[in-house]
Amino acid sequence: MAEKPAVVVPEDYLRNIEKKVEDLKALMEVSAIISSTLDFNNLMTLVMEKAKDVMDAEACSILLYNRDTKKLEFEVAICKEDSTTDILKKKVTLGMGQGIAGWVAENLKPLIVKDVKADSRFSEEADKQTGFTTRSLIAVPLVGRSGLIGVAEILNPKKKDFFSGYDGEMFQALCRQVAIAIENAQFHKESIERERLRQELEIASALQRSFLPESPIFKKGNVMVSAVNISAAKVGGDIYDFIEPVEGKAGVFIGDVSGKGVSAALYMAKIISDFRYIAHKVDSTAVVLNRLNTILSQAPRGMFLTAIYIIADIITGDLHISVAGHPPFLWITDGEVRVMSVPSGPPLGILPMDYPTVAMSLKGGDRLILLTDGVFEAKNKEGQRIGFENIVGFVKRHKDEEQLVQMVIEHVNDFSKGMERADDITMVEVKWSAI
Repeated sequence: MAEKPAVVVPEDYLRNIEKKVEDLKALMEVSAIISSTLDFNNLMTLVMEKAKDVMDAEACSILLYNRDTKKLEFEVAICKEDSTTDILKKKVTLGMGQGIAGWVAENLKPLIVKDVKADSRFSEEADKQTGFTTRSLIAVPLVGRSGLIGVAEILNPKKKDFFSGYDGEMFQALCRQVAIAIENAQFHKESIERERLRQELEIASALQRSFLPESPIFKKGNVMVSAVNISAAKVGGDIYDFIEPVEGKAGVFIGDVSGKGVSAALYMAKIISDFRYIAHKVDSTAVVLNRLNTILSQAPRGMFLTAIYIIADIITGDLHISVAGHPPFLWITDGEVRVMSVPSGPPLGILPMDYPTVAMSLKGGDRLILLTDGVFEAKNKEGQRIGFENIVGFVKRHKDEEQLVQMVIEHVNDFSKGMERADDITMVEVKWSAI
């Protein structure tokens, strides 16, 4: 059998094949790195170190796009000096269109620059801050499902054929994987952060509830008090409390802290603690609000509290009431509903003030309905508020119902059905049972 002629393969061709095989191995290694971790910082460092080795470059970096500031911020920078990343993170940002990276981000196109000094788009700020000298670079946009993620750069590649096109394409292929990796890592990081926040809110909610009365029902003598408190979120800023400030008296407190969320909840917890400390053994609603106002005036600017404080004699039904900028309460008596807009001072924590006291007396079967503005600020799908007058009208129609407060809550819920609750809702009912 005749021997087959030997096939002669040029050395350049073999070297080219070997190079492509090595590059393919590098891409596979990057894929393995991406699959090995979801830790954002660790992932970026590992991937860019591999890219730097593959491209035989002096340095590489990733700038992430901050959607809030509309700027590119250095996230990773790998070169000889370990401190480079910290310097760039603290001192250098690029706007859209600014510098090579800014141009790439704005145009969503890769850019190869053989001589940065000859390119007017090049910004020297990063070099000035780090002492590094950039001579050439390739910058590639990192684009994910949600749009621009950032820009990856390779600086001063040493390969002679880097600017021939193949290595640039290789880097772009690597950057496509980097973009996917960053997006996955960011999603993972955000998921962990959301879960951490959820757990913290659960704890905050439980702690906040612990500051409210253990039971929503309070009875002393002829006075029966009940409350409903519904937060717009996990935590809220509405307050209510029942106490026995002195023997033979029942204290009823309702308030609404400015703001929402965790800050309002923390402020609410402080206020309840201060209120209980101040109100103990004090038989004057005005004195309590005056002292509470003095303490809250030292709170952060913009934080304040609207409130009503009532002290009721559990034998006679005599009441003393002080109001600090809170909505009127309703008095159901003699078969009618009266809107009680009594003399009031400003919300607590705003101005030095001596709060007035109003006296009134309850008769058998009388009821007081105290509420926060979340009850009448609720909106429907058309953006219309339910309004205070609507609530008053509903109470007038159902004033004899035993479960009046719960009916009001259901009325508000029906009106705002399908809408996310915008504010906390709190209602307190005071009943006088003596004849």
